[in-house]
Amino acid sequence: MFDIQEELKKLPGKPGVYIMHDEADHIIYVGKAISLKNRVRQYFQSSRNKGVKIEQMVTHITRFEYIVTDSELEALVLECNLIKEHRPKYNTMLMDDKAYPFIKVTVEEVFPRIMLARQIVKDKAKYFGPYTSAGAVKDTIDLIRKLYHIRSCNRKLPADIGKERPCLNYHIHQCDAPCQGYISMEEYRKSIDEIVHFLNGNYDLILKKLEKKMEDASEAMEFEKAIEYRELLSSVRKIAQKQKITDTAGDDRDILAVASEREDAVVQVFFIRGGRLIGRDHFYLRIFEGETESEILSGFIKQFYAGTPYIPAQLMLQEEIEDHELIEEWLTKKREHKVYLRVPKKGSKEKLVELAQKNAALVLGTDKERLKREEGRTIGAVKELERLLGLKGIVRMEAYDISNTNGFASVGSMVVYEKGKPKRNDYRKFKIKGVKGANDYASLEEVLTRRFRHGLEERMMGKEMGGFTAFPDLILMDGGKGQVNVALEVLEKLKLIIPVCGMVKDDNHRTRGLYYHNEELPIDRNSECFRLITRIQDEAHRFAITFHRDLRSKGQVHSVLDDIPGVGPARRKDLMRHFENIDAIKNASVEELKKLPSINEKSAGDIYNFFH
Repeated sequence: MFDIQEELKKLPGKPGVYIMHDEADHIIYVGKAISLKNRVRQYFQSSRNKGVKIEQMVTHITRFEYIVTDSELEALVLECNLIKEHRPKYNTMLMDDKAYPFIKVTVEEVFPRIMLARQIVKDKAKYFGPYTSAGAVKDTIDLIRKLYHIRSCNRKLPADIGKERPCLNYHIHQCDAPCQGYISMEEYRKSIDEIVHFLNGNYDLILKKLEKKMEDASEAMEFEKAIEYRELLSSVRKIAQKQKITDTAGDDRDILAVASEREDAVVQVFFIRGGRLIGRDHFYLRIFEGETESEILSGFIKQFYAGTPYIPAQLMLQEEIEDHELIEEWLTKKREHKVYLRVPKKGSKEKLVELAQKNAALVLGTDKERLKREEGRTIGAVKELERLLGLKGIVRMEAYDISNTNGFASVGSMVVYEKGKPKRNDYRKFKIKGVKGANDYASLEEVLTRRFRHGLEERMMGKEMGGFTAFPDLILMDGGKGQVNVALEVLEKLKLIIPVCGMVKDDNHRTRGLYYHNEELPIDRNSECFRLITRIQDEAHRFAITFHRDLRSKGQVHSVLDDIPGVGPARRKDLMRHFENIDAIKNASVEELKKLPSINEKSAGDIYNFFH
């Protein structure tokens, strides 16, 4: 029995992280402290004015644990990681887990390329961004390639110059073919320098060039070329227009402001790079009524900048936050250059913060009803599922499916849903390696064993949570008792305890109910829970089928009949026309096989012997 008062006496006066648990042993709050002894005791002192959230939380705490660290900075880093992993109920939670694209210019190469990148790597390349739209990044890259005819291939240049013919891009005038030596290193590098200039927000040079080319083409009566230059001019002006907000300081900074109402909050972020606004985005947070804007901003910064690959030199905030200096130190360490948190009081910077706050309030007001509907479809549906199964704290769900063609090239799919939404970055594909023929149970056993063994190994190596490392709160199998038992056997062998539920279909292949604890549970077909289960089942099936189709299109899938000596296309066609499936052919006698027009006694014997 955990005695809270006795355990409070044992707390050390050192920095660290404390973790609060409820009666179901779920983690409901994670916090950090410069002195664990002083901080944790405050929660259980009746004389303190704690606020609504803390007072409510304390009533649910049945035990706590703590981790001592060497410094408060280490405690902050650990707190961020634990919040991201466990998503505790009483912490301010960022609802969106967005990843922003960058434009990467491989300036370290002799003939550099330009491409979309999802993260910044220390590889001597130049990165521009982050941008809030992958579509905008692709449009910009396409525009740059049309303007400068930069290569997009992976050839190693100059080593591979002249080894292969130029690609299609050369023939459609979108590449100057450095792979053939048709452009010098100096000329190519000059184009790269202009591209970097352009990505830094300097458009005047390109606009003047294009206007001159358009005028020259018109005078030479080359009207098709003139139209092409006019369209390029229009594209450059559109990109320039999107970055019309400027900051004369020319620095990299993020502008952050929050608007909140009861249990909903929105943080608006303006991304300013080189003094120009390159994008903006808003983020929804789950809060508790009574939380201050300072607390919301602090929670957002810890979660957002723990995961983003780029941290600017300054964060401009709506108001001062708690642990201001500590968070500055943490961000500086992550960025490896000094980061400042500022609260501007006058001038253009203050106006930008005001503009961000107005945008946050506008989003919160207009999206409130949409958010409620979305929550019903996602979190609300998960809550219904929890009630149906008698479970609590379902955040992550994983569903599995198998696909194959005539018993060959079986593949498995793993799809992941978090808070009722697909988390596509964590989807995984499996080629079945150790199973011959169409054996879905054995294939599922292989997939699940590989998935969880891989996860256990990654956890032992201390990898970040995600992908294989993050384990589900519920496993959903695309079938009933048989598939559920396969999953339970795998988990038992690996000493893992995870609830497993089967998604049972009727004769028309539609979801009928859930198989859980040896019982089929009916679902209301009009409920959000039913719609969510159907979406997950369809997604697992779609993902497996798509993977299998990709393999087939690459010529990697064939029929088991292809491996039988003496069975060519004509006999294979006869067999598949006469018998329903591979199992029927496998179970056929020599006499039955001989009845087919194209199969004689010898080939019938070969087929029978192959399977037996």
